[in-house]
Amino acid sequence: MATSALRAAGDIFGGVFGRAGAGAYEIQRAIAGPGHDKAFRETIEEAKPNFRQCPKCAKWVCAALCWNQKRGLCYDCAPSVETELAAAQAQATIEQIQEKVRQQDLTKDIDLTSEAAALCPHCGARTQGAKFCPECGKPLRPKNECPRCGTKVEAGGKFCPECGGKLA
Repeated sequence: MATSALRAAGDIFGGVFGRAGAGAYEIQRAIAGPGHDKAFRETIEEAKPNFRQCPKCAKWVCAALCWNQKRGLCYDCAPSVETELAAAQAQATIEQIQEKVRQQDLTKDIDLTSEAAALCPHCGARTQGAKFCPECGKPLRPKNECPRCGTKVEAGGKFCPECGGKLA
């Protein structure tokens, strides 16, 4: 613990602390030396059966989760065919859903030709796509346009000359 503290101080402040940290580490190695090295080798030997080194990429991976036993390679080099197939099927399903939604007419009930106003020109309230302002009740479309077909009409007319729709 003292060695770690001296090393940390040496990293921050350098100088005497740095030399003291390095010296303390050398003393620790000299004292622990052979016993430490033996314990380290034993630990490696105990853990070794749980890991495999991939002959293709040379990475060490855990045998339980990251090793393709059937192929004798890590899963990065030899992915599971079943896993890749399942992932590809899920991705294709998502793509097909997105494409089918794009093909749908989601605007069939929206008047796309009449001039729209996001805010009421009279009071500034949000219109939410309405024909009349939800706050002040005034019409949001110009009076010289048919609300049904969007045809320009002369002011004062009661019916659209194009579609016959009633004018406001």
